[in-house]
Amino acid sequence: MRYRKLGRTGLAVSEICLGTMTFGGEGMFRVVGELGQDAATKLVTQAFDAGVNFIDTANVYSNGQSEQLLGQAIKGLPRDELVIATKVYGRMTSIIPGKENDAAPEEKRRYWDNNLWGLSRKNIFASVDASLERLDLDYIDLYQVHAFDAATPLEETLRALDEVVASGRVRYIGLCNYAAWQIATALGVSAREGLARFESLQMYYSIAGRDLEREVAPLAEYENLAILPWSPLAGGFLSGKFTRDGGPNDARRFKFDFPPVDKDKAFDIIDAMAAIAAPRGVSVAQIALAWLLAKKHVTSVIIGAKTEAQLTDNLAAAKVELSAEEMAKLDAVSALKPEYPGWMLERQGVDRLKALS
Repeated sequence: MRYRKLGRTGLAVSEICLGTMTFGGEGMFRVVGELGQDAATKLVTQAFDAGVNFIDTANVYSNGQSEQLLGQAIKGLPRDELVIATKVYGRMTSIIPGKENDAAPEEKRRYWDNNLWGLSRKNIFASVDASLERLDLDYIDLYQVHAFDAATPLEETLRALDEVVASGRVRYIGLCNYAAWQIATALGVSAREGLARFESLQMYYSIAGRDLEREVAPLAEYENLAILPWSPLAGGFLSGKFTRDGGPNDARRFKFDFPPVDKDKAFDIIDAMAAIAAPRGVSVAQIALAWLLAKKHVTSVIIGAKTEAQLTDNLAAAKVELSAEEMAKLDAVSALKPEYPGWMLERQGVDRLKALS
């Protein structure tokens, strides 16, 4: 296992991060995984023994159960060697979206309380304390905002996050799922006000979903921000289980078709990965993960697992070194379509770079 700095910080994280969305299984997260304490502890221990020091969860995963299970799972591990990340923003409720009318009165009341979610000062302060209690920890290494809150001024959110860092409850802050302009604006506010700044970007990124390369990846490289891809196998679509003829009926993709994927293009990508995987005797999933790990703007790839065998296979991707020729083939088959202003920037800037390089 290799380790990389988290952006411009001095914090070292393993290039593979264990995601814990499969822990718990309450509400909408039941389709992702329903692991109890014993299974969760085994996966955490297996990952740590393989060199993984970075573990990611969120308060909303199974309505807090994921944090609770993770907190118990790390009891036997050295806390000072672990980097624990969690998130704030979403509603803490077991109600399945679309089923609000079936909920109990108390749960329904909580669902509609607008102060129990978002990135207001009130909710951030309450949520960080609640996460610490569920995790049974004194501090969180990386506290991430799970989404952009258009209802709360960025200044309010960033000042609140700066205060939880100053209090010692949080070491670093990060974000998830922001547009490039929102990231840049937040960094500007932090710089102007002298506040703790976002150091990492947890974003959807896979060989079948390269959209962040248009705006977010160049910004991350310029600002020295860590990119932490979530769903690197596109919700299991790149696991090797799916072909043009179909896939397993019990797979997560049949129950929860997310994130969106151009399936025709993705099958072409899978074919190219399979041709590289077969001679090496490795899985298609390992090639998909190795492709991400080879990208210079990627710091740590977040993998989730429901079984020890699945985790073993994914962890092995850290040992797969793709050649320049193999990377070129995979880059070509998965390339984004040219989009303005990207194609114009490239056309106008290439000669200037050549002249001064």
